[in-house]
Amino acid sequence: MASRTWYRRFLAAAVAAGVTLTVAGAVGLTGGTASADQNTALAATAGCGKSPTLRDGTYTIQSGGRARTYILRLPGNYNSSTSYRLVVGLHWLNGSANDVISNGFYGLQQRANNSAIFVAPQGLDAGWANTGGRDVTLVDDILRTIENDLCVDTTQRFALGFSYGGAMSYALACARPTVFRAVAPIAGANLSGCSGASGPVAYFGIHGIRDSVLNISQGRAIRDTFVRANGCTAQNPPEPAQNSGTHITTEYSGCRAGYPVRWAAHDGDHVPLPTDRNSSTSWVSSEVWQFFTQFGSTTPPSSPTPGPSTPGATTPPPTTTPPPGGAACRATSTVNAWNNGLTTNITLTNTGSAAVNGWSLAFSLPSGQSITGGWSATYSPTSGRVTATNVGYNGSLAPGASVSFGFQATHTGNNGAPTSYELNGSACATA
Repeated sequence: MASRTWYRRFLAAAVAAGVTLTVAGAVGLTGGTASADQNTALAATAGCGKSPTLRDGTYTIQSGGRARTYILRLPGNYNSSTSYRLVVGLHWLNGSANDVISNGFYGLQQRANNSAIFVAPQGLDAGWANTGGRDVTLVDDILRTIENDLCVDTTQRFALGFSYGGAMSYALACARPTVFRAVAPIAGANLSGCSGASGPVAYFGIHGIRDSVLNISQGRAIRDTFVRANGCTAQNPPEPAQNSGTHITTEYSGCRAGYPVRWAAHDGDHVPLPTDRNSSTSWVSSEVWQFFTQFGSTTPPSSPTPGPSTPGATTPPPTTTPPPGGAACRATSTVNAWNNGLTTNITLTNTGSAAVNGWSLAFSLPSGQSITGGWSATYSPTSGRVTATNVGYNGSLAPGASVSFGFQATHTGNNGAPTSYELNGSACATA
């Protein structure tokens, strides 16, 4: 992949892709219109509850008038009554769907531990020129086929890829913000087009500071598309020094709730799974999987738009019943801290006389704390004023009932507990 021949072919394909950018951006792509406030709402696909006909294997599908192929990998314990995450893995130039299978979908398949369905499409000419939007349409058609047969959580679709595959994952984020919850382009650039980036998508860009094929400036440029689309505060995140053998991951501040932008720059070249010095394994799979799984199955309730498997259908956002006046809730927390890390467990109690159906608990983290992962709730943003939102199984709180959830975080010295709790907009007591 690092050979001069590969490099010349890559540049030739990049030039060809550049010619198609305005074409791909001009055509009307199917799969849902975009707006400033949108995301698909939790919905069962047609495949839920059905005996599946799809299994692990390679499949051929008609898309755009031609035969296209993809490889499918199901959880080993697939159950049609469970809705699964779906991850689209995209290969690099002159790579293949088989290459994505071989590297375990950039290491995510092992991380998933049977909690996700994985699909690897095959690009035409072993690339993703996306001429006339053909490759976005291919993904539409693949998702429709899979979701008609398998049970997928439509709020948990993700895409990632390396190099040309990273460019294609960026194109999917631009064209299908109502379909994909988050993307992670690795060493990507604007080679497959961008149909406008008119809606927010959680975005995790990864790039080497010494990338000799696609300069890091190209990765910064596509990252900044979603810095703007997600309403984040513009900044120049720190990047490691040459020969440091390290990587630096930065979470942008000010992003719209539920739509973070993360940037990881590493002291390396054009590689899909970079490693830090003296490490035998890449950090990419763990950080990307944490980024993807931070989003629970209940996404921000705002102007849902149908996904590719439910044409013309809309699902209303979940309703919440606020506590009736005053402090009809109590929130307590326990913190277990060490060096520069901590875990916080929060217990929320409904002290009112009415049930709460769907809860969002806002609280303030001490300065210097940043959430890196959590359980039994979704968290956004990861620092400052944070909102924890119920997941599917714990959204109802009868009078007197409690729910516990928590998170892991880093800190810079202040390992205190969260403060200023508010349940669905009403202040909570803390004792």
